[in-house]
Amino acid sequence: MRYFIKHFLTPPLMLLAALLMFAEEVLWEALKRLMAALGKLPVIHAIELRIARLPPYAAAAVFLVPGCLLLPVKISALWLMAHGHALLGCEVIIIAKLAGTALVARIFTLTRDQLMTLTWFARIYTTIMRWRTTLYGYVMASPAWHRVQAMRARLRAWVSRWKPGRISQRLRAIQRRKRRTAFR
Repeated sequence: MRYFIKHFLTPPLMLLAALLMFAEEVLWEALKRLMAALGKLPVIHAIELRIARLPPYAAAAVFLVPGCLLLPVKISALWLMAHGHALLGCEVIIIAKLAGTALVARIFTLTRDQLMTLTWFARIYTTIMRWRTTLYGYVMASPAWHRVQAMRARLRAWVSRWKPGRISQRLRAIQRRKRRTAFR
């Protein structure tokens, strides 16, 4: 049984873990940039300033708010799924998860210093980060992670060929070439 698990189940699970880590890495950075851009809006900036000045326990309460606010949304998504709208329910859950993650990440960025003054929070955070580091190290040492990183490099190379600036450069080069051939 151990042989079966080690040789047949571990590689696909490691690939799945590597893909999830890659998705988390990409989404986390994109959502962080999006929330920072939204934070520049005057109303949101004012709210963020107030959140950043909260005392530790109030910061912990605000940190829990997105989870509480999104619970009814997720329940309604499950209701949609139960009533024959599986695709719509999945879309609602995915959007709620992305929005919740972005909001929690931004709130954590704003309140991290206050939250880390709470002994229990700092202990939980340290434990989770230790587990995360251990798991990430294990996955990053696997061949699956290297395959995912190779796929990422190929994807970036492919996308870079189609950036708007590159397309306009190519169109200008084609136009110059047409003009040169027209004068000959």
